[in-house]
Amino acid sequence: MGLDSLIQLFFSGITIGSIYAMVALGFLIIYNATGIVNFAQGEFVMLGGLIAVTCYETLHFPLFLTVAVSVLLVTAIGALFELAFIHPLRNPSVLGLVMITVAGSILIRGMAMFIWGKEEHGFPPFSGSGSIYFLGASIPLQALWIIGMIFAVLVVLYLIFKYTLIGKAMRAVAANRSAAHLVGIPVRRVVLLSFAISAGIGGIAGVLLTPFTLMSFDRGTPLALKGFSAAVVGGLGNPGGAVVAGLLLGLIESFGTGLISSHYKDVFALAILLLVLFIKPSGLFSKAGEAGLKKF
Repeated sequence: MGLDSLIQLFFSGITIGSIYAMVALGFLIIYNATGIVNFAQGEFVMLGGLIAVTCYETLHFPLFLTVAVSVLLVTAIGALFELAFIHPLRNPSVLGLVMITVAGSILIRGMAMFIWGKEEHGFPPFSGSGSIYFLGASIPLQALWIIGMIFAVLVVLYLIFKYTLIGKAMRAVAANRSAAHLVGIPVRRVVLLSFAISAGIGGIAGVLLTPFTLMSFDRGTPLALKGFSAAVVGGLGNPGGAVVAGLLLGLIESFGTGLISSHYKDVFALAILLLVLFIKPSGLFSKAGEAGLKKF
């Protein structure tokens, strides 16, 4: 295999790894606010892509409006999910909350199949179907949008959690929920906001991914699995670690597919997850027991 092929695999891995990293960030935000793993996170990515297809292909919205409407709608769906299924509960168990997110994932996936069918859908790339060439490798322009967006999202989240009152409130809830409540922080509103932000990030990932690989009703579950693996490998609560882990998972998956076999594409993330849980359960980039959003 030549150098151009290796570079091609590298950029392919970074691109899909950026999507995994965005999904992982969504997991972390909700985990730190509630202590649960939201297994419906992948469905927010799926909804972002399919809603964008409807806005662009059916309603003929311009691209900028398509992106804005899709992300806002998915953000609203995330907030409604919390209001309908999480907010009414009083002192629920963590297992009960996790099972609710699993049921929510199944419900959203079924509704998506009913609305959009089982076919794959897509819409044109943001900057056209062109590519740039680097040392013989062809890099689609849409891949640059995806890679750039993950770093933009990370910077925006850093600024929010570091310098805004809302972000500081979310960090306080992540560090000690009871103490945050005692000092007057509206914990339930923070949880609602965490679901909305998490869903919005998922929507962004879906809108970016759909022109690159198409989208269907069943894409959410594998994306959630890879994103969860990245969150755990990076250390639940370490956003920077989750991004690095997502990129690493994408690279390992890309090189494993190109150099070994595409049949094992979905095995690599699980294998790495199991290995990390065996060697360092707290994640590669976190200390055991460390509070999550403090890393911002």
